[in-house]
Amino acid sequence: MSVRVEKSGAVWTVIHSRPQARNAMDPESADALQAAFLEFDRDETASVAVFWGEGGAFCAGWDLKFAAALDSDDPLAELDFADVPDEGPRGPMGPSRLELDKPVIAAVAGPAVAGGMELAMWADMRVMERSAYMGVYCRRWGIPLIDGGTVRLPRLVGEGRAMDLVLTGRQVMAEECERIGLCEYVVDEGCARDKAEQLAHDIARFPQSCVRADRRSVVGQHGLGVRDALRAEWRNGRPELAAGGLQGASHFSAGKGRHGDFGKIS
Repeated sequence: MSVRVEKSGAVWTVIHSRPQARNAMDPESADALQAAFLEFDRDETASVAVFWGEGGAFCAGWDLKFAAALDSDDPLAELDFADVPDEGPRGPMGPSRLELDKPVIAAVAGPAVAGGMELAMWADMRVMERSAYMGVYCRRWGIPLIDGGTVRLPRLVGEGRAMDLVLTGRQVMAEECERIGLCEYVVDEGCARDKAEQLAHDIARFPQSCVRADRRSVVGQHGLGVRDALRAEWRNGRPELAAGGLQGASHFSAGKGRHGDFGKIS
């Protein structure tokens, strides 16, 4: 089994394990990852997911040995968008087309290149080990970014930097990723999963309906003008403020969480 899930309370760690292929994506893994993240999103006990590649590599991209063996008249037909249910079809890399309602944190060791870089960008946040790297390595083989890379990369780093990375395909080490906004944390070797799970547990402590509402607003404001985005933010946040936020304010009034203390909030 190339995909398994390890659970710790409200935190699920989704593990892709094809170390012999540096976690390159084949159809079996893509299907299993799609199913795992859909199950996570639907499970009422789950709050935050960590996405980790076992064996020292996040993901080396699409399995090119598999791709080279495709020989039907239209080998990509099953991945087209037309006439599909709301949750699909999956992308070549698995969950890259899913729009979840819960946060996902990518824990990146080694390569996250080509489609693997697209998977890392699909997550809400990225934790990279110092020797980890990204890059549009598929540039060498004439394979385009088809799992969200040209959509998410400019939103993360800006169009100019995105063009640099897309057109050159060059390697981008963890420290540069952090500097340009392609990852949020850089940690020591072997620590990406631990740091990502720590962040996940921190996020899972908060009132989750509010976490998801704010996340929804951040994601949903793309393409909106400021006034329309502000209206959407209000419509999205007003029910949460009425349902739980005012009660939360009473906790502060009672002495909880003073001076920025996140440890005593309930």
